[in-house]
Amino acid sequence: MLWKNDGFFLLELLLSLSAWFMMGMFFMPLLMELSNQSQQLVRDKKAVQFLYEELQANLTEDRTNSNYSILHNGTEYKIYWNQSSGTGQKEVCVKIEGNSFLPRTEICKVPE
Repeated sequence: MLWKNDGFFLLELLLSLSAWFMMGMFFMPLLMELSNQSQQLVRDKKAVQFLYEELQANLTEDRTNSNYSILHNGTEYKIYWNQSSGTGQKEVCVKIEGNSFLPRTEICKVPE
């Protein structure tokens, strides 16, 4: 006995496509947030690296008045020295300007 098998029914196709679309709409914001968090971690790690490089240069060369910017992977890191309010010592800071997705970050440390 032969069964008539012409393929998928149009309603089945529409239901499966709508299910895929709903799953995609659920996971898309999660993937975007995960991407933003990983970019923020990379920026913070690089800022801390620049901070400790400047502190190391302060120990070896005794420079505390250099203010400059570094452009790395399209992100500008501003490195500057300022007077610490609590202890009265100079401290080095690395500032990263934010954009619409990533916030502004500033990391400061007093040389020891």
